Amino acid sequence: MFEKLIDKMKLETAEAHCDAPCGVYDPAQARVEAESVLQLTKKILDLKRPEGDDAKAHAAYQNTLTRYIAIKEERAEMAKHHLVVLWTDYFKPQHLEKYPELHDLFWKAAKACSACKQEVSLEHAQELMDYCKRIHEIFWETKGKDVPWYTAS
Repeated sequence: MFEKLIDKMKLETAEAHCDAPCGVYDPAQARVEAESVLQLTKKILDLKRPEGDDAKAHAAYQNTLTRYIAIKEERAEMAKHHLVVLWTDYFKPQHLEKYPELHDLFWKAAKACSACKQEVSLEHAQELMDYCKRIHEIFWETKGKDVPWYTAS
């Protein structure tokens, strides 16, 4: 009965490639967080432990180190969140047909976020930036736009 009604109404099927209006998704959010991870990793590695017995200097060092680590881990988690949202909500099967490396790329990017939380590694932080750059390129290609990759630092 419903099929006959639908046939008589001649309804057209509407399709959307994402779960919200276009323009909501942007890989720049992940890039900003990944770049923060990279810069904080550099700051942690450059931070000099004070010499001697100056308790205030040691406390200041520990405070700064702790803050850098906390922010680095928070930003790595935020980068992972933004990447996973792009992966699961924006990209669709037709994108996988054109870019078969998408699942592996996002998986590696998410793993790099975890590695950046677990370690103080310039190598992993740079890998995360590289993954974000490739995701940026693919994302904008799917929209038919040439949006340049840039970093703040």
